[in-house]
Parts: sequence; structure tokens; C-alpha cells
Amino acid sequence: MSVHLSHLTLSHFRSHQRTRMVFDGRPVAIHGPNGSGKTNILEAISLLSPGRGLRRATPDEMVRRPQALGWKLRAEFATQDGPRLAETWAEPGQSRQVRIDEKSTTQLALGSLAPMLWLTPAMDRLWLEGAEGRRRFLDRTTLSFAPDHAAQVLAYDKAMRERNRLLRDGVRDARWFAALEAQMAEAGARITANRRAALAALADHADPDSPFPMAEMTLDCTAPDDLASALAENRARDMAAGRSLIGPHRADLRAVWTAKGMEAAQCSTGEQKAFLISAILANARALSAQTGTAPILLLDEVAAHLDAARRAALYDAVCAMGAQCFMTGTGPELFAELGLRAQAFAVAEKDGVSQLSEEYP
Repeated sequence: MSVHLSHLTLSHFRSHQRTRMVFDGRPVAIHGPNGSGKTNILEAISLLSPGRGLRRATPDEMVRRPQALGWKLRAEFATQDGPRLAETWAEPGQSRQVRIDEKSTTQLALGSLAPMLWLTPAMDRLWLEGAEGRRRFLDRTTLSFAPDHAAQVLAYDKAMRERNRLLRDGVRDARWFAALEAQMAEAGARITANRRAALAALADHADPDSPFPMAEMTLDCTAPDDLASALAENRARDMAAGRSLIGPHRADLRAVWTAKGMEAAQCSTGEQKAFLISAILANARALSAQTGTAPILLLDEVAAHLDAARRAALYDAVCAMGAQCFMTGTGPELFAELGLRAQAFAVAEKDGVSQLSEEYP
């Protein structure tokens, strides 16, 4: 049985003063005008997984204005072992808190509830902008397969920050550098191995018959096999720059359209979006094969630039893998191909408050 989100309550979260939703495990179509609060629902769900959510917002940015009382999300997951309760909230000016099954815990612990993947309009320019966004996309993908990946990234970043501080301060003590470089090398090797394993899993579960073009994704990595030695040899250059110039933090994700041998950045906007959809579906299939549980998918405005045939293909793929998929769009016609295979909700804004109604069972 797949894990699915069964109940969700948003309290003073962005445009939602109090919104309660009940789900039965089917895909969920949420439609309404721009600015009505659709994406806010998907963002709330994304905060039930490790990290800062699909908008990468700070806790204070998510609070409902003008009250600024703080916000809270409460969710229940249906699992084989019974319901699991997750709560996350933030008081004004405070960091975000997490509680699972009424016990305080860390954000990383949210990863034990349900794997979660998302696609947003902001990601449409993934192949055109800087490498940082592509690394974030890759690490989110990697985290879905390797729950310890976040801890390795944190360990690497912590050691690198300390090394960068020594570089900027002009410290020359080789022993201090060696200790930090050993930590970076250990965590960096695991980060690179995890990333490569994730890309291999995507390739293994890509669908060659899909109407969404496949892209061959590879890791363009600046991390030598012996990273500790390379960092030691590069200290003078790094000191001049005031930062570490080599390592997995400088890696990039390269994508080539398999059928045409064309770099993703040279493809059309529609083709680039199709690559992302193909990658998300491959990721979901790989997770289903690995864990026996389909991930929760969050697809914001995914249907807006797809024709009816591709929309139908996407919906068929989601339903075939049994994934609980939350999708947003401006009108119900974008989800007509789903029919009664999905729950449907309409969202409207009135006097600055999002209001929700379920359209059919």
C-alpha cells in the first residue's frame, strides 16, 4: 500500500486563514485564478519533507499578513502501520519547529514519512540559469533515494565554511587545513557517489516510449578522486580567492536530449519542460521500484503548456504508478482527462483570504 496524505490543515499560512482538506489517495487537481492560493497549498505540503519547501522561503515569509500571528501546518499520513501525524509551525521571528507523532524532532526526520518530489514553474529555466539551481535539483533527487545525503551535504558545507574562514583570515597552519580537508573529502566522496547513483537510477527507469523526450543527464564534477590532496595542493590559489574552488559544491548537472544529441540549454522551452517531467516520472518510478511506495508528487501549473495529448499521457502515467499527485491549474478544463480518477478542489480569493471547495467526490 502506498503512503498518502489523508488530512491537511493550514492555519494562518500565507493566504490561508484556516483551510482543511481531506484526501483519499487519488491524484488531486486544484484549480482557481492566479493569486487565489493554489501554490500555497503545494508549498505547505512540501514543508512536510526535509528542507525549506518548494519556494525556499523563510518562516517569516510564510506567515499570514497583516495578523502576523505565526503559522501552523498539521497533516496526517495513511500508512500500512496506521496513521502518522506531522506538525510544523513557526512563531513570528522564530525558527521552524517540527513534531512527528506528538514528539519534537528535526526537519530531516520528515523524510521518514513519505518521499516527495516537485516541479514548479520556477524550475522551467533550470537549464538556462546558473549551476546552483541544477545542483539543488540534483540533490533533491538524490535525497529521495539516499536519506543520509542531506547529512553528508551539511557535514561538507560545515567543513568548507570553516576552511573558507581560515583562507580569508590568511591562516597558514597546515594541520588545521588538513583536518578540515579530510572531512570535506570524506563527505564529498559520499555526495558524489550518491549523486551518480541517483542519475543511474533515473536512466534505468526512463520510459523510451513516453511522449516526454528523454535527456541523458550526467554529473559534471570538479571533485578529484583524491579530494583531500587536491585541496591541499590548491590552498594558495584558494587563499587568493578567499574560498574553496574545487569540490562537489562546484559540480554541475549536464543534460543532452537523447534523440537529437542536443544540449538542454539549446532546446525549446517546451522541450526543456518535457525533460523535467520525464525526469520527475523516472524518479517516481525508480522510488516505487526501490521502496514499493510511490512518492507524493507536487506539480505546480504543470498542465499550462501541455496539449491535451501530453496532459492525458502525464495523468495516465501518474495514475498507473498509483502516486498521490497534487496538481494546480487555472481552470478545471486542464484536468478534464483525469475525470473521476482524481479529487478536484476549487480555490478562490475573497477579501485576501483563500477559500476552498471540493467539486466532486
